[in-house]
Amino acid sequence: MATAQYRRNEYDVTNSINMTDSQQVAAEVCRIYQDLYQKDAADNLAQAFDDLSLLYRGEHPGYHECDTSYHDIQHVMDVTLAMARLMDGCVRATDAGIMTERLFRIGVISALYHDCGYIRHRKDTKHLNGAEYTAIHVSRGARYLEDYLTRIGMADEAQAAGRTLHFTGYEIPADRIRVPPEFRLMGSLLGSADILAQMADRCYLEKCYDRLYPEFVLGGIARKPREDGSEEVVFSSAADLIFKTPRFYSGATRRLDHDLGGYYNYIDKHFGGQNLYFDEVEKNISHARSIVSEGDMSLLRRRPPSVAPDLTDLEQPRLI
Repeated sequence: MATAQYRRNEYDVTNSINMTDSQQVAAEVCRIYQDLYQKDAADNLAQAFDDLSLLYRGEHPGYHECDTSYHDIQHVMDVTLAMARLMDGCVRATDAGIMTERLFRIGVISALYHDCGYIRHRKDTKHLNGAEYTAIHVSRGARYLEDYLTRIGMADEAQAAGRTLHFTGYEIPADRIRVPPEFRLMGSLLGSADILAQMADRCYLEKCYDRLYPEFVLGGIARKPREDGSEEVVFSSAADLIFKTPRFYSGATRRLDHDLGGYYNYIDKHFGGQNLYFDEVEKNISHARSIVSEGDMSLLRRRPPSVAPDLTDLEQPRLI
């Protein structure tokens, strides 16, 4: 584990893995797999990282590069590493019959592709940015994942794995997602990893302000039309999103505990009794509360690493 006095902006919760380097993340995930199951990592596990990187760089035939600056490849790497750690903790807290090595690999691949529904197809002439798919990105990603798993020899599990992506979104309530029991566990772990990983990012608040709010605008999340023709203002500005983050955290913890079964606690077993993700999340939420109290966006001082184009035309100055 790194010995730096403070956590670096682009590093994971242990301050030892550069999350902008997909090869570092792949190596750590493969190490976890090998240590847990005492066997060499399967070829399709490492290949999935390479294929995902090609997709997000725009080098996959038929697809544009990732152009969502919040839901970028670093976010994907964050979630994938958190997912591997949660599954590792699950096996160590129970047994390998609960999470077989094949399910572990499917879980990793599902995490890698959980947000690929934001990637635009080159034939798409209607949408100018992947964020416009926000409301349906989970369903789009599920179809892509099903096709990908079929192509790499995992067709038997493809449909169930695709459905687990819905545990990361809100298109279908968690209790209505139809999957076999082992995939319900996997989906709950994946949904938990998605919440923990992004909220534990050292630059989480800055990314919400500069990157997530513009995506919400493009995706029709910031303002929603009502049936009567009026408009519901969910987030009036990037600052308003930050002000509402502590409230979102309360809802997220309820979702973790109830909708997702409280399985996030398995992370403690991976870290030997600590939940490093929650430690970092609570630091971010404490800082958000300070910003709300002061009403001062200039307290957002960290500079997130850039791995996708920023939506600069929608950014706002940090003044209120």
